[in-house]
Amino acid sequence: MRKRHLGRTGPEVSAIGLGCMGMSEFYGAADDAESITVIHRALDLGMNFLDTADMYGRGRNEELVGRAVRDRRDEVVLATKFGIVRTDDPAYRAVDGRPEYVRQSIDGSLRRLGVDHVDLYYMHRRNSGIPIEETVGAMAELVEQGKVGHLGLSEVGAETLRRAHAVHPIAALQSEYSLFTRGLEREILPVARELGIALVAYSPISRGLLGGVAAGELPADDFRRHLPRFAGENAEHNEKLVGEVRKIAAEAGVTVAQVALAWLLARGEDVIPIPGTKRLRYLEENAAAADVVLTGEQLAALEAAVPADAVRGDRYGAGAANLEN
Repeated sequence: MRKRHLGRTGPEVSAIGLGCMGMSEFYGAADDAESITVIHRALDLGMNFLDTADMYGRGRNEELVGRAVRDRRDEVVLATKFGIVRTDDPAYRAVDGRPEYVRQSIDGSLRRLGVDHVDLYYMHRRNSGIPIEETVGAMAELVEQGKVGHLGLSEVGAETLRRAHAVHPIAALQSEYSLFTRGLEREILPVARELGIALVAYSPISRGLLGGVAAGELPADDFRRHLPRFAGENAEHNEKLVGEVRKIAAEAGVTVAQVALAWLLARGEDVIPIPGTKRLRYLEENAAAADVVLTGEQLAALEAAVPADAVRGDRYGAGAANLEN
């Protein structure tokens, strides 16, 4: 597995990481035993960058990841997040960036993970009513205390990224980025590069769209059934785009998902995709994408097949947390 650095200040990680969210929630039934097998296989393949958050499964995902890495902690660059507040009401979401909440959250995450520190700690979403300087200042205290190795932010805009980095070095920005989601290329990615901040790309296969997933194939409890990109005319249009990508993948002798990941890796050494999966076969398919090198002609063909604003439908449904503050 090739390696990349988490910005100027962060550690070396696998060029492709593993998003663990779907192992505990949102993507149908969970199978903890299978998920732990997937995590162990990822580590065997050199995929050492694991991503979780305190809100995934309302803490259950951190507990799962903690069990999986208990005897292999030194092999893992472990990332988790705070900031999205949940309750027993499955539909409830709030965002909290208060310093006292930051301190409370890290202690809860360390307890669930069963570790004494995390390597990367993200603010999951920003509460625009709280100055980013206050939130990042509290996060910086966690670095001084040894509870956190490096700091990250998720889904923030260029100005917030600058202000945060002025308080304490930010190693990574985690945002949705894929062949189907490219809005951050205009302002956010250039600023991240200016500041030496890595871009950790979540949903790099566009929640399975670039793997050929259709809404009608999804379990009833899969949240993607309610996403605009998977619905009605949007879905029909987007599936045609996938068909064009499939032709390029076939010519390259790889899968559509592998083309999507290889395209991201070609965007720069500072881009680190973290595809999520709870299935062994998809994990191995994703890991193999690290060795796929697209030619200039293939990259140009992808740009022609899927221009930056070609995809139809919002990333999230109505009521999702405000992004890019």
